[in-house]
Amino acid sequence: MHVAQRIAFRERSRNFGQFLLDSGTLSAAQLLAAYGELARAECTLGELLVAQGILSKEQSLRLHADWLDLDYLDPDALAPDPEFLNRFDPQLCLKHATLPLFRQDGRMVIATSRPDGFSPANLGLPGATGDILLVLAQEQAIQTRIADHFRAALTRAAAARVPAAESCRTWGSTGTARLRLIFLALTGLAALLFVFPRPLFTLLLFWACVTLVIAAILKTVSFLSFMSRPARATVEAPERRSTPSKRPKVSILVPLFREREVAQVLVKRLQRLTYPKALLDVVLILEETDGLTREALADADLPGWMRVVIVPDGQPRTKPRAMNYALDFCRGDIIGIYDAEDAPEPDQIDRVAARFMTAPDDLVCLQGVLDYYNARQNWLARCFTIEYATWFRVMMPGMARLGFAIPLGGTTLFFRRGVLELLGGWDAHNVTEDADLGFRLARHGYRTEMLATVTGEEANCHIIPWIKQRSRWLKGYMVTYLVHMRSPRMLLRQMGAWKFLGFQLHFVTALSQFLLAPLLWSCWLIVLGIPHPLTGLTSTGLIRDLSYLFFTVEACTMVFALRAVAGPGHRHLVPWLPTLHVYFPLGVFAAYKALIELVFQPFYWDKTKHGLSMKPGRPRSVIGPRILLQSGHESG
Repeated sequence: MHVAQRIAFRERSRNFGQFLLDSGTLSAAQLLAAYGELARAECTLGELLVAQGILSKEQSLRLHADWLDLDYLDPDALAPDPEFLNRFDPQLCLKHATLPLFRQDGRMVIATSRPDGFSPANLGLPGATGDILLVLAQEQAIQTRIADHFRAALTRAAAARVPAAESCRTWGSTGTARLRLIFLALTGLAALLFVFPRPLFTLLLFWACVTLVIAAILKTVSFLSFMSRPARATVEAPERRSTPSKRPKVSILVPLFREREVAQVLVKRLQRLTYPKALLDVVLILEETDGLTREALADADLPGWMRVVIVPDGQPRTKPRAMNYALDFCRGDIIGIYDAEDAPEPDQIDRVAARFMTAPDDLVCLQGVLDYYNARQNWLARCFTIEYATWFRVMMPGMARLGFAIPLGGTTLFFRRGVLELLGGWDAHNVTEDADLGFRLARHGYRTEMLATVTGEEANCHIIPWIKQRSRWLKGYMVTYLVHMRSPRMLLRQMGAWKFLGFQLHFVTALSQFLLAPLLWSCWLIVLGIPHPLTGLTSTGLIRDLSYLFFTVEACTMVFALRAVAGPGHRHLVPWLPTLHVYFPLGVFAAYKALIELVFQPFYWDKTKHGLSMKPGRPRSVIGPRILLQSGHESG
């Protein structure tokens, strides 16, 4: 009998719950309570009992094997025929935790850890495939065998999931030509500067002023949109919304690399999530070469809904490549991302699931609010917190309400899995894979929405690490802009005129302001009477107008930041607002570091060190100070 037919027959004759009750594994009260949970959750009875600690994973599978009259194989007994296994797609095998073993007496012998959802179609097999002999085995053992056998193919696939036309990975094969072109461009620019110093300087300064004005207008319009339009109903708490279907399974990817300081704290933070553990699948992603984090996690008692996936060593060694590799190991229909130092609000996944359950199909990404829990640590942490509050609580919601595509943050992101896989996941070579993915979603007709839920992070509180982190972000911005502008006409056609305009305004003004800020600063030389290239070419009126412009822009920046930190959770930051004049210039050093790396090391990932706020000898806070969603609930 075909295995699918055999399983269906057993389920009709006696379901798994009745089998457990008859065998004495469960009491009637336990079974009744479990059925109550299953009515609201998209999971199996076995998964629910494992998450509740009533059964272990091995016990659940062995009981399934007895119920279905199937064999159970220990991990050591999983020995697939290499030639037979090579006929199957490794990504499908990983996704469905299914391992084709060999042929025996004309039948395919296939191991799975999910008998309830097994279908030949999961492996790309046609409906009429003859008899299949199904055996049960543990998920981790199955996926380990697949990962070991297809190591080279899966490693290559992780680095190249995104179509080449939408990726920057082709730059690696044109390195010499790129360097020659850049050398010629710099030589030409130097020659022009030598021959026409004043005209060129004037032109660049004019462009800096123009982009300053445009940036100020864009921020002001976003601010007014944020202030004038009410928050959408999409941010209401889950209990206020109807839930027409069962809650979905959610996989959370947590990339870790040399995170010994925060690894065990992270586990405690994630255990505070209130989403049903039977529906939660936390995947801790570790690099093969990272012995430090593996050692730290070895001492942590991981619950059954939390597991480790080891990424084979390869290039580029980046966060997006690691997530691409781990994506196929996930169980959930929703894929989320947390960073190593994150402390999400306990009900965050509940809010995410509730929104996706009632959202239209084109809404495929939810972006939460990012905040810092160590804002009081020092001056840099305070300013960084003000900047983040302004961006995530005011500017991003305002831009989203205007209908612009928004660059995503690197964490507290949640996607519909099908669309994420359709688009190829993340560009493994882009060091701001989040911003890139935000615009790729928009290019393909999908929407992102801000969600009023907060994740606390650790603010980079030392200047050199801050510059390194910001240089990576800016380099990624440069790469993202160049990749999407390969074919401006196609980008315009895909995004539409309005989103295309927002894309141009956001990237061009942001990059121009960082790179050309020293030219704007030089205008102070004129005011102070110090010789300047424009001395003799400018009138007193022009200097006065420029001073008015700079003052107006700075005043707007202060107003936006003041609104962002006006709530009780950030009110202590208000006195520090004037010091932003000293904080933002640090980005200029990062911008020029990014520009140099764009030329010589476009794929280099300057790792941000976490745990800097954890001082030796002091107890480590599980979540840090309580973070209030002061502007988030108001803004959506």
